[in-house]
Amino acid sequence: MNKGLISFIMAISIITVACQKAQKKEFIKMEITQIDVAVITTQYGDMVVEFFDQAAPKHVESFKTHAASGYYNGTIFHRVIPGFVIQGGDPNTKGDDTSIYGTGGHAGKYFGIGEESDTSSWMLPAEFNDLKHKHGILSMARSADPNSGGSQFFVCAGDVTHLDNQYTVFGQVIEGNAIIDQIVSLPRDGRDNPNQRIEMQVRLEKRDK
Repeated sequence: MNKGLISFIMAISIITVACQKAQKKEFIKMEITQIDVAVITTQYGDMVVEFFDQAAPKHVESFKTHAASGYYNGTIFHRVIPGFVIQGGDPNTKGDDTSIYGTGGHAGKYFGIGEESDTSSWMLPAEFNDLKHKHGILSMARSADPNSGGSQFFVCAGDVTHLDNQYTVFGQVIEGNAIIDQIVSLPRDGRDNPNQRIEMQVRLEKRDK
């Protein structure tokens, strides 16, 4: 075998090995998937929420829509009950009239409930699922009508099993659980409103899963 042929074979081998390594790196890169998370920022720190897209797709879409538009920015956690929940997301809480806290909010888009031409009437259809209401769970507030979810949500500050299959779970706090405990322990009035404003800023981010 002449030297030229040997050199050619060696060159081909080097190129083949390099291509295999590049393909392997690209495969590993493709295996790393990213997910949307919501970062709820308060004066006590950040809570990072992972969504349950498959369990409650409409609720997740609505929350993401509001987060992306800035709808939640400047609202507060207006209801705190130790061992139960911290609740927020009502646009009425951007003002000073505490008598209407907890009465406002609508879905992020039209899901077939309400008048399509009147955004204030948009509500979410129930998406009850088997996910349990335990500490850190994100679930949608509603009135007596199961199909009345709007923009208000609550984060469980304990295991509240009596809410299971009665309210729609659509996410979970994966970072910042201690923030929940700090907020829920704040002094509050007779209507469970915290004595101080706990304003939030909500943004969406991409995170590696």
